[in-house]
Order: sequence, then C-alpha cells, then structure tokens
Amino acid sequence: MGTAIGGARRQLSMNQATVPRWSTTELLEGCARAGYGGVGLWRHRLEGEDLTLLARHAARCDLQVSSLCRGGFFLAPDPVDQARRTADNRRAVDEAAEIGAAALVLVCGPAPDRDLRSARLAVTEAVTDLAAYAGDAGVALAVEPMNPLYCADRSVVVTLDQALAVAEVAARNGGGTVGVVLDSYHLWWDPRLEDLARDAAGHVLAVQLADWVIPLTDMLNGRGMPGEGAIDFPAFQDVVASTGYAGLDEVEVFNPAVWDRGPAEVLEAAAQWYSTSWCTAYPAPSGAGPARPGA
Repeated sequence: MGTAIGGARRQLSMNQATVPRWSTTELLEGCARAGYGGVGLWRHRLEGEDLTLLARHAARCDLQVSSLCRGGFFLAPDPVDQARRTADNRRAVDEAAEIGAAALVLVCGPAPDRDLRSARLAVTEAVTDLAAYAGDAGVALAVEPMNPLYCADRSVVVTLDQALAVAEVAARNGGGTVGVVLDSYHLWWDPRLEDLARDAAGHVLAVQLADWVIPLTDMLNGRGMPGEGAIDFPAFQDVVASTGYAGLDEVEVFNPAVWDRGPAEVLEAAAQWYSTSWCTAYPAPSGAGPARPGA
C-alpha cells in the first residue's frame, strides 16, 4: 500500500452499521488491518460489553472512536416515557465517556403530537439540558440534521441551519461542546448547503458518508456506498473543507446488499474509493484554509 493511500486510510473511519456481521472486537481488528484511523460505534452493539476494555483495545489497535450512535429521540407523549428517555440520554453520555468517543451523535426524534414548532423548541431545551450533563462528563454532543423524509418518525431537525441553531443555544445555555454532524445522505440536496457551511465553521464534530442511490428502495436501508449514486462528493468535500473540519470521515451505509458482502471486502472498497476520489488533490475552496487531511 502506497504512502498516499495509507495516509488517506488513516483519515477514514468505518461505522459499525455498515458491517454488522462483525462483532465490535472484530470491527476494531479488521479496521486496524485495513489501515483505518477509526471506528464509529452503536450503543445497542455494546450492550453487555466492558466499555473500558473495548476502549483499551481500540487504543491498542491505534483507532479513534469517531462517534457513538446514538442519543436523542428526546420527546415523549407522557411524563413516564419522558423521564425514561432523559435517563437513557444520560446513560448514552456516560457510555460515550467510557468508550472515549469523539462525539455522541444525537438523532433528535419526531414530534409526539404533530406540532413541529413546539417540538423543535422542546428539542432545543432537551439538548441544552443534556449539554450541561455532557459538559461535566467531557463528552461532545453532535446534533445530526436528518433528510426531510425522516421528519415524521426520526427527527424534527431536518436542515443544517436548524441543527446549528439547536447546537448554538445548547452550547450557550447548557455549556460543554455542542456541534453538528455533516452526513452526505441527509444534506446533499440542500441548495443552501454551501452558504450554511460558513456558519458551521468550527462546529462540525462528525462527518458521515453514504450515497443516494436511484431508485431509492428503502428510506432507511437503501443507502449506497459512496460513489455508487447521485451525490456530488467533490462538492460535498468542498463544504466539509470550508468548515475547517479536521476529524475522521466515517462511512455509514444502511443497506442489506452491503451487509451481505464480506466485511473486509466492504472496508477495502470504501478505502479504495476514499483514497482515489474523496482524497483527490485539488485546491481547497477560497478562504477555507488548508486542504483536507489526506488530500
């Protein structure tokens, strides 16, 4: 493996959801063998695991935990469920601290009563409350804006400007570090994305990559591997670069056809695309500062 390709791979992270056939330990060891720099983990896959031991194993594999998915789904129709969700989000913060995650990703959840305006205000309050707890734990919170297709069942936060507004209020009033996720699958379509990227400068805590495949066979599980669909990834990379983000880029693909492939094969395919496409050298956007790591 050449130096340029090897350097690019160190900037790449594989999300656990992309290769679910592997256990967490297998994921760590497989990513280390493939030359990756990190992994993104999911809470339900960590149940029953000793997170301290896993964090040590990740360090031995020279891997960062680029994200932990997920917290959020803040709003509930009754007080009992609301209290349960609040407690679960605090557990998510504790788990993120123990595993050493760079950020806890927040998928904010739908409106329990169809009132989107009230729900967005309540989400902001909930993230602010969680930010105070996360700040004490040293955990960064990353609000993920979702594609508008998910507004009814996954999140009322569906644009980057909405996510930035939530993060700004939560960081100011709750303390700690609160930022946003840039996910190509959720944000590629937005005609304001380049302008909003300037507002996101310094506030991006995670980048996730998946493609929009036509026809879309499933809203959740129809995502493509990067480079297989309609997304203009050079343009998306310009957006990422203009924010000054210098963390790992995480491949997160929900698709049964990808899950059926050998995990090592998926890691290699993602790394080859990343090394030859995402990390192709070209000038950073004007005023964006240095080129992206690996470029």
